[in-house]
Amino acid sequence: MTGRLQGKRVIITGAASGIGRASARLFAKQGASLLLADWSEEGLAETQKLIAADGVEALVQKLDAGKESDVQAVVERAVAELGGLDVCFANAGITGNTWLIGDTTVETFQEVLRVNLVGPFLAVKYASAQMQKQGSSGSIICTASVAGLRAGAGPIAYSASKAGVINLVQSAATMLAGTGVRVNAICPGLIETGMTKPLFDYARAKGREDMLGQLNPLHRAGQPDEIAQAALFLASDEASYVNGHAIVVDGGLTSSVPFVVSRRT
Repeated sequence: MTGRLQGKRVIITGAASGIGRASARLFAKQGASLLLADWSEEGLAETQKLIAADGVEALVQKLDAGKESDVQAVVERAVAELGGLDVCFANAGITGNTWLIGDTTVETFQEVLRVNLVGPFLAVKYASAQMQKQGSSGSIICTASVAGLRAGAGPIAYSASKAGVINLVQSAATMLAGTGVRVNAICPGLIETGMTKPLFDYARAKGREDMLGQLNPLHRAGQPDEIAQAALFLASDEASYVNGHAIVVDGGLTSSVPFVVSRRT
């Protein structure tokens, strides 16, 4: 059976762990040729090893997602070694180390925006240019967040950056009209990744794991594989008419004003 990404040449950033790693493994199983990029070379090596165990060889490259020369180099390598570029999943991101406005320094705010918003901008800029040069259609996917849609779902700098990502994909989709290049975002809810590990560890240590995800209708947190499935859809030709959207994968969290349902014994 032919994979859903058979013949697709794909870049995934933030591939050293979490959503990026899950997407890399799923994309590989679906026939994609992969160039995986991340700041963590150790994490990249582990992802590459896992994919190799599945019978697929992937290229890896260290990347500062918010540095223009790094992003340009990754796209150029995809062209040189994969033969072109059909899909770019700009997934790399950071949370910053503070939650409230009063505790957030300008330096922290700027660094979060540099990685989380400038990074996807650079990915869209260089990936779309290559796709247009090839004269073919392409798919660009950016990881946003429910924190970019609603207040209270993340730190101030992180939330602002993800709101920017949502507008970025909408604006880019419009500006790339007629090129065949699609640009979409995914807005995950609470997902168990390396980024959210402290929260999960704290809840488990306190015996309150059942509270994780309690505000969404499914009453649970999500897993990286569940976001990877949404990314696979957007990367595939099955999403050929999906463009300029922020697809929410959050267990229903943003479908309503959050409330806690009382549990009767």
